[in-house]
Amino acid sequence: MPVNFENILFEVREEVAFVTLNRPKVLNALNGATLAELASAVAAIRDDASIRAAVLTGAGEKAFAAGADIHELAQTNGTQGLELARRGQAVFSSMEKCGKPIIACVNGFALGGGCELALACTMRIASDSSRFGQPEVRLGLIPGYGGSQRLPRLVGKGIALQMILTADMLSAADALRVGLVNEVTTPGKLLARGEEIARAIAKMPPLAIRYSLEAVHRGYDLPLEEALYLEASLFGVCCGTADKAEGTQAFLEKRPANWQRP
Repeated sequence: MPVNFENILFEVREEVAFVTLNRPKVLNALNGATLAELASAVAAIRDDASIRAAVLTGAGEKAFAAGADIHELAQTNGTQGLELARRGQAVFSSMEKCGKPIIACVNGFALGGGCELALACTMRIASDSSRFGQPEVRLGLIPGYGGSQRLPRLVGKGIALQMILTADMLSAADALRVGLVNEVTTPGKLLARGEEIARAIAKMPPLAIRYSLEAVHRGYDLPLEEALYLEASLFGVCCGTADKAEGTQAFLEKRPANWQRP
């Protein structure tokens, strides 16, 4: 596990990893170095069997992440832009594919790449002061880290296009209304609520969690018949695991289950 992070904070407490974007002076903007460190943190979450879930947030009270680093973007040409977008997309996709839930706790602004980062998480908990937006068109750009694809899949094409084309921000209440976030709470309770959900998931059988994530993420864009076959296949895989044997036996014996490490 990396120990020399400069732009993020990373710690593990009793099966839950806590990742904090730690550039509050620039509203936790996602420069190249921060993305690289985030990729390393996600790899650590994926590879450490003792970690069952993760919480991701931003330092300070003003922003979860206020997008990409504009100073870097201003110097980016077309070829570099393609490489930049693919690099960011790869990091965010690795979050979806790491096999463990990552809960975004969003306080303040989640704009551009920051909104896209939240979209790549398993679920989103927002403070009532948070704001969400994809304002890239104001810079002559489009979302480049997956926003044009994940956002309409989450809130529908109409709302997504309104956010992208107008560059308008959504309040926390509106984000909840359109399904962009799962819950809204006060800033003082935000991290505690995210940790509460992460610890509830951490108590579940790890293989069933992994295959549930895979079924939803891989099946979402498949035709229904193919998605159902994927579900049945993963259900069959689960039936052959020690987790299933322990879970059913514990239920029949009316005792807590003792889940194995993956």
